[in-house]
Amino acid sequence: MRLAALSVDLDEIPCYTAIHGLPALESEAQHAVYRKCVPRFESLFAELGISSTFFVIGRDLVDERAASAVSRLHKAGHELGNHTYDHHYDFTRRDSSQIRAQILNGVQAIERAAGVTPVGFRAPGYTITDTVFDALEDLGAKYDSSVFPCPSYYTLKAAAIGSYKLRRRPTQSIVDDLRVLSAPAEPYRVGRPYSQRGHGLLELPIGVTGDWSARLPYIGTSVIMAGARGAKALTRLIAGRSLVNLELHGIDLADAEQDGLQGLAPHQPDLRKTLAAKLETLRATIDALRDRGYEFVTLADAARVFSSIQNHDH
Repeated sequence: MRLAALSVDLDEIPCYTAIHGLPALESEAQHAVYRKCVPRFESLFAELGISSTFFVIGRDLVDERAASAVSRLHKAGHELGNHTYDHHYDFTRRDSSQIRAQILNGVQAIERAAGVTPVGFRAPGYTITDTVFDALEDLGAKYDSSVFPCPSYYTLKAAAIGSYKLRRRPTQSIVDDLRVLSAPAEPYRVGRPYSQRGHGLLELPIGVTGDWSARLPYIGTSVIMAGARGAKALTRLIAGRSLVNLELHGIDLADAEQDGLQGLAPHQPDLRKTLAAKLETLRATIDALRDRGYEFVTLADAARVFSSIQNHDH
């Protein structure tokens, strides 16, 4: 069995200015993810015949155009997942009642916009804790997809945060517990701590290449920056995983010139790639996965498959 899932985190542009400690961009550019990138993803996935999972930040749905887009995605057969209500980067450092409220309010915002209850969750910045898992189970989530056991990503993120602190430039980003690096890279039920196998909520980890290849990141940023040929090479390194969980962001189909994001481009390397180049790379990546026998499903579909297998095993 070889399953592949594409998921798109719909982090709007203010999330990126917050990471990089930058002032807000011009008002229309602030909405580039929903107004420019989401329609591009819709067209790409329709062209390729893929149903994807879109992780939605609840607060964005106050905007009627964003709420309409989310409803449209659901009607087109895509899954909607919960990405918290406010996307606080320090989400895991808040108390248990605040964590629960962020999860629940995110669920309710999606219900209001699209009339569907999300079953999956992804934490801001891939950072998660046992406390979050407790809240997710209590609130009825069927799976989580936040664990990113990637040494190079962890190192680069920690270095970037340290650099911003040295320059006294504010950033809202935080690093995860170091134990995440020892977590399984295949679907598993979480234990205590969540980085160990147990009998808790089903975890669908973010994609990393095989352990023998140092668990390189297999996410939108790394794939797009690698270009079409490099993406095919990364796909060879991840082939063999029972689930390839390719996590993208809305900004992965942004174009700095077309979308008024020139001020963000010096700080966001993927914005230096044109939209045409990004589309070419994603098409090549999907073709490479299909050539290796991967069937594309939503994360909810993958969760049903792996839950059934693991329940049978126990």
